[in-house]
Amino acid sequence: MQNLKLETADGIAILTVHRPDKLNALNAATFEEMEAAFRNFETDAGVRAVIVTGAGEKAFVAGADISELAGKTALDAMTTAQRGQRFFRAIELFPKPVVAAVNGFALGGGCELAMACHIRIAAESAAFGLPEVGLGTIPGYGGTQRLARLVGRGRAIELVLTGQRIPAAEAYRIGLVNRVVAAASLLPETRNLVQAILKNGPIAVRCALAAIHHGLEMTTDEGMQLEASLFGVVGATEDMREGMRAFLEKRPAQFKNA
Repeated sequence: MQNLKLETADGIAILTVHRPDKLNALNAATFEEMEAAFRNFETDAGVRAVIVTGAGEKAFVAGADISELAGKTALDAMTTAQRGQRFFRAIELFPKPVVAAVNGFALGGGCELAMACHIRIAAESAAFGLPEVGLGTIPGYGGTQRLARLVGRGRAIELVLTGQRIPAAEAYRIGLVNRVVAAASLLPETRNLVQAILKNGPIAVRCALAAIHHGLEMTTDEGMQLEASLFGVVGATEDMREGMRAFLEKRPAQFKNA
């Protein structure tokens, strides 16, 4: 890994985009390394959740690497967008919780990466934006779609068409991030959140993620049916029986992912 740093402890993998001289901009090599890392996370039983962050204090990910994009043909540009969309969609549908710890600029592709994560925790110094129109292009890694779903159509149109950069406090106000914390406590706070998730039944967490993600793309009735089906799935697990026994016996549950 040339552009990433990876560490795992207590079931939590921390993936740090590490190109500080380029404000952690996403180039093709970084995409390849991130794709490989997530493939490994999915099959590694020792990884139960992922935190994504950026190296240094200035940037989470300041965008795509413009030096790579500038010379692309129309076909190349479309192929690049489709690849980014596929990967960010894979993060969005990842069966284990993925939390973005946004430590600085999350612009363009960086904002799109953060939006693909399940939860976003931002340092007070973080800033968000999709400035692509100022470069004569548009967001291409799912930004036009996820932003509208997160903050509503009107706000998304304003942010995309102006290319405006907003601070963490405003991102929280409009629902783009879940929490804003002091920069010094960003990773500890993010770890605490993830550890709170990991205390719960792992099969239940996976099914809840699937119900939310897929249900949002269905009619209400279809989503309800999906929820009922997944409720049946967890009802067949030993973890559910253990969780309910533990509740009745007033003790912590000992989940076994079974």
